[in-house]
Amino acid sequence: MEIGRLTLPPLRDEEEKRVRLEKMKRVATGLLGVATLIFVVARIFEARYPWLGFIRATAEAAMVGAVADWFAVTALFRYPMGVKIPHTAIIPNRKDRIGKSLGNFVQNNFLSPPVISAKLREANVALRLAQWLANPDHGDTVGKHAAAAVTGLVQVLRDEEVQEIIEQSVMGRVRTTQVAPLMGSVLTLVTAENRHQELLDSAIRLFDRLFEENREVLRAKITQETPWWMPTAVNEEIYKRIARGIEKTLVEVAHDPAHPLRGRFNEAVAEFVERLKSSPEMIARGEALKEEVLGHPAVRAYSAGLWADIKASVLLHSADPESEFRRRVGSAVTRFGGSLLEDEELLAKANGWVEQAVLYVIEQYRHEVADLIETTVQAWDPEDTTRKIELQIGRDLQYIRINGTLVGGLVGLLIYTVSLFFGAG
Repeated sequence: MEIGRLTLPPLRDEEEKRVRLEKMKRVATGLLGVATLIFVVARIFEARYPWLGFIRATAEAAMVGAVADWFAVTALFRYPMGVKIPHTAIIPNRKDRIGKSLGNFVQNNFLSPPVISAKLREANVALRLAQWLANPDHGDTVGKHAAAAVTGLVQVLRDEEVQEIIEQSVMGRVRTTQVAPLMGSVLTLVTAENRHQELLDSAIRLFDRLFEENREVLRAKITQETPWWMPTAVNEEIYKRIARGIEKTLVEVAHDPAHPLRGRFNEAVAEFVERLKSSPEMIARGEALKEEVLGHPAVRAYSAGLWADIKASVLLHSADPESEFRRRVGSAVTRFGGSLLEDEELLAKANGWVEQAVLYVIEQYRHEVADLIETTVQAWDPEDTTRKIELQIGRDLQYIRINGTLVGGLVGLLIYTVSLFFGAG
């Protein structure tokens, strides 16, 4: 795959580095010029003044050292004097190889499991994290950031999509659940241990109260339904008999657990529960009623407004510095940190978990890190890369030229002196 050339971002103090580099180049080149001048003068007058041989030999060796180190330093960044000599312009020509070697070096020496494990154990991440979390101020900070994260998430989500998801989820779950058998199961729990008799007792008390409140209505209804010629006394007797019958029945059912009406009520409830669970007709009616309810505008409006209510509540509590949400998060974080500090065994386990997690991630992605370094270096523009590297380290490399000039001169002086000593001998 063809990789586009990337221009490196400007150095923070690029112009200052360039000025300092040029200054050091002038110093190193100036020393070469001084050595050359001294060599020429000493060589001219050496025949008249033999002692100038020491100076000539020193200057000559200094020239050689200066030129050799100039060649070495220049060959790192470009062709010396533009001549394409083999093994020169090393950085621009071997940039890709350098990137690959750098990636492998980082992968094998910085991202190796033994190195990472040693650093993690030395850092004792769990202890530091526990100490940080145990600080109440930090717990508040976590609560603040958690609230900010929730707020950001809620605001990023599109209302229409969330409402659609909620509606589909709720409606889908309801539609896949048969209502009648579910109601039958609920009623089975409700009627266990004859708890449904309490419902009958409540119904009896309600009927008794309604009967007392509507006695006159019953009397008037009896009078209305009997012939006109029926004596009033007869109507009254009919009313009294009906009223006494109702009152007697209500009292008997209320005080007699074994009353036949209660038995028939038990049978009716059991039959109804069984029909809910197994009757195709009841199941179909339940499903039809369910679809009718789900299709009602009020239900759809509720599901659509549910997310709006949730979102408004989340934003309100997240924005309030004194909200219960922030307080609970901060308190939980602080308690967790304190518990972690008090439990050495848990700390050790936490450190182990951190180490395993980090090593797993490193093992999975260490090759990608090496590839990233390699491909990134490959994408760098050679000339731009060479220029910026030279700006970063070129000034220090000029000291090699300076030292080469001085050391070369001293070596030349030493060699000349030794040669004279052995020649005289």
